[in-house]
Amino acid sequence: MLNEMKRIILFCASLFFILTLYPQPGINPDPGVDVKHYEFNITLSDKSDMIFCRAGIDIEFRSSTEVLSFDLASKEAGGKGMAVSSVTLNGSNAEWSHSDDKLKIIPAVPFKEKAFIQVSVSYSGIPADGLIITGNKFGNRTFFADHWPDRASSYLPVVDHPADKATVEFIITAPEHYEVVAGGILVEESDLPGQMRLTHWKEEVPLPVKVMTFGAADFAVQLAGVVNDVPVWTWVYPENRKEGFHDYSVAVKPLEFYSELIGPYPYRKLANVQSKTIFGGLENAGCIFYSERSVTGEGRAESLIAHEIAHQWFGNSVTEGDWHHIWLSEGFATYLASVYMEKTYANGTLMKDMKSARDRVLRFSQRSKRPVVDTAVTDLMELLNPNSYQKGAWVLHMLRSEMGEEDFWKGIRLYYERFRNGNALSSDFRDIMEDAGGRDLDTFFNQWLYVAGEPELKISLIKGRKKGRSEIVIEQIQDHIFTFDLEILLRDHEGERIMKIPVSAKKKIIPVDGGPVTEIIADPSVRLLFRAAN
Repeated sequence: MLNEMKRIILFCASLFFILTLYPQPGINPDPGVDVKHYEFNITLSDKSDMIFCRAGIDIEFRSSTEVLSFDLASKEAGGKGMAVSSVTLNGSNAEWSHSDDKLKIIPAVPFKEKAFIQVSVSYSGIPADGLIITGNKFGNRTFFADHWPDRASSYLPVVDHPADKATVEFIITAPEHYEVVAGGILVEESDLPGQMRLTHWKEEVPLPVKVMTFGAADFAVQLAGVVNDVPVWTWVYPENRKEGFHDYSVAVKPLEFYSELIGPYPYRKLANVQSKTIFGGLENAGCIFYSERSVTGEGRAESLIAHEIAHQWFGNSVTEGDWHHIWLSEGFATYLASVYMEKTYANGTLMKDMKSARDRVLRFSQRSKRPVVDTAVTDLMELLNPNSYQKGAWVLHMLRSEMGEEDFWKGIRLYYERFRNGNALSSDFRDIMEDAGGRDLDTFFNQWLYVAGEPELKISLIKGRKKGRSEIVIEQIQDHIFTFDLEILLRDHEGERIMKIPVSAKKKIIPVDGGPVTEIIADPSVRLLFRAAN
């Protein structure tokens, strides 16, 4: 009983320590509001950048709510931004205000728990961001939604947070020379008077707003292949037709690979689109946008394409419950792309990638010591850093070594199955991997996700206290003491062998059996994220 009490006290103390130092942000900024569906009717023009919109929003309330709030950019002094003309609730005019980039709707009586309402917002304006209206590299006018991370609200009334996922429809009316692509399935294409065309796309799987999208441009379109009844389409500028069809056709391979490795692809199609996104690639659900410069005709984009397709499982279907857990998206996509390239070409790609990733993490850590789950960040663009990408990938790489192949991939598949089309935090992922491996992983997750920096190791080979023997000395120079296994390759007169050394102290001395060791190489298989001390 005394030992049991000690364990309980220790657990409670540890829990208090973790929650104090490493708080988990809340999953939803307004947990009382659950957006179920968006319908965006948007009219585009060649005469100006002004857009005319009507948004239909279906909402269910989880608790009584006095004010319903959406993110929507207000009109700026320079003329850009959105001006709301009317708002209705269930078809009746509503009281509303629009200022400071918030559209607020005030009902006559509070919305009741479990109430279901339909909101309609009519508005117009010139987007300052979020919808990129510009000429492409060939000088042709284009329109591309570019929402990540929270830029959709520059032109759409939304709850712009990854935890509030909803189904979506884009009904785009544009001059008839444009082809319109979006996520989901094509519901309608109709020619309208005045040389206009209506194109209607519908996505029936709930998405975070950050990966809802549409694009309108002059396109050449090709079916690149079909994987498990999922059509894989290529949409590129007509001037890049030959090069783009060649470069993007490779998308069939990672789609097939991940479907077998992780689980069923979550959407009904995959479109790979040449675009004006500000990023190298943007993982929109079922409709990935790539930089227009990604098309070269030389097949250089395969790793990028593999990264963005991996996001369809992690980031889009299983979405981080809050921005600070973005490594669950970017770290996963970074690592899975390397795994795909290694399995596809078997040329040591994974080891090369992890060495390069380690270098980037260490350089970033020298400039800015931050944990992977960094709740201090307020500018979401700052989350696009080596901690989220390369260190996130390293967390998975080390976890794979920690758990072993079978349990690791079993856990990844279970994580996808459990949280498909939902949200997860880092603690949810940890719980799943503990279940898959049948072991406690608290220390592993806490030190690699919530502690800034990484082990800095001074590794020495010295003469042993016994004649003819050698000893290895491992010292952790950094403040926080990490727990890990370190592989060391030993060379002596008999050849070479690898020792796996558990490390959990400031300093550890390991006697080496056999004759004198002539050389040691730390981490020969590239399994540990660490800095070598001078």
